[in-house]
Amino acid sequence: MSGTSHLIQLWHIPSTKLLLRSSNFSKGSYLVPAAEIYPTKIFCKKIQTTAYRIVNGSYVPVPQNKKQSNKEDIASTTLETVGAFQKLPMVMPSVDILYSAMRKAKRVSPTKGIANIAKRERNRAAKQLDFLMKELAVPLRGYAENFPDKKQLHPYEQSLVQLTLGDGNYEQVLRRVDALRKKVVSVGKEHASLCAKSLTKREAEERLGEGMKKLEDIFNHEGKVVDDLLNIAKTLRAMPVVDLETPTLCLVGAPNVGKSSLVRVLSTGKPEVCNYPFTTRGILMGHIAFNYRHFQVTDTPGLLNRHDDERNNLEKLTLAVLSHLPTAILYVHDLSGECGTSPSDQFFIYKEIRERFSDHLWIDVVSKCDLLQESPIIFNTEDVSADNPELARYQKMGPEGAIRVSVKNEAALNQLKGRVHELLVSQMSRIKSSESNEENKGVPT
Repeated sequence: MSGTSHLIQLWHIPSTKLLLRSSNFSKGSYLVPAAEIYPTKIFCKKIQTTAYRIVNGSYVPVPQNKKQSNKEDIASTTLETVGAFQKLPMVMPSVDILYSAMRKAKRVSPTKGIANIAKRERNRAAKQLDFLMKELAVPLRGYAENFPDKKQLHPYEQSLVQLTLGDGNYEQVLRRVDALRKKVVSVGKEHASLCAKSLTKREAEERLGEGMKKLEDIFNHEGKVVDDLLNIAKTLRAMPVVDLETPTLCLVGAPNVGKSSLVRVLSTGKPEVCNYPFTTRGILMGHIAFNYRHFQVTDTPGLLNRHDDERNNLEKLTLAVLSHLPTAILYVHDLSGECGTSPSDQFFIYKEIRERFSDHLWIDVVSKCDLLQESPIIFNTEDVSADNPELARYQKMGPEGAIRVSVKNEAALNQLKGRVHELLVSQMSRIKSSESNEENKGVPT
């Protein structure tokens, strides 16, 4: 069938129209017959069609409306912000990779049809070494390629990697994995080439044994980096996933002030509760359901009264959550004297955090109110001078507007739950407003 008949089947050609065009070769204008061609309706998912105009016997594309393509481009550039750790590839222990590869390589047969014994043996040796090299190198390449680049992670996840694994350790392990892959490939190719050049069957067998022993030694001595990567993957997968579109309540305060107890009361989270500082060793997640709405709650390690450069990694995790996630804050104060941090120190920590994160929605809570007496406990190291009336008031009552609660006798817990619900609903409105503003910025006018 000719090309013309194909066009007749696929395209509907309307009546010829005369188009007035200017000539590049002579002055004036002349009439050129042309036909507009439109695509037929084709019931195919995601097919790309283009309208053409025939001019001077050639097909010229007709510009189309780009609104739809712009929307698709915007949608395609929308990147996931968190959750990369749950998509990490499964890492096999180095011993399993090695012995699986060795077992499979020994089963490789020579190419059929080779009658000469020496040729057949060197063919088998070269194929087995090449197969062993690939079985060892392919998983390593997959790890190096599929573990995310730290720079491409959300700032919150970057902080988790740095503070949990140590500064630069994640990148160093990935570089060592890739270096091991390159070494395996280089040695494997070298010994496979030597096998292919063997002159006798015995020589081919000897070079095969040498090559396999060399690759086995390399993987035994340097394969520990694969186990390091396995441990990194386990650690990162255990990190809590925070949904940036779900309102999140972050409990903050000094160590042992009762944050974990309140998380247990307010949410499904079950953090460890003990009477000593830094019980919380990481970011713990819980969830709240109010009227079929779901919210998140995070329990964070306690903060001490010191400069940022003196803080430990647990404290830095708390600051990373507040800095990089759209959270509302429930700040917990303990004036009972049981937490180990004096009310004066708690006051200065509170003032610093309140000033630094003043744009966050906020609730203040004084915990363990069942232990409070009319006269507050004053530490020997505290300055009770009347020169700072705000501090003096804090030592007695806590910050202005704080809710005084007790988990032990359930005092004011219902009031706290109501305030938390109102705060999270307000946080939801903030998130939706922020998303709407981002979409408006991305859509061209």
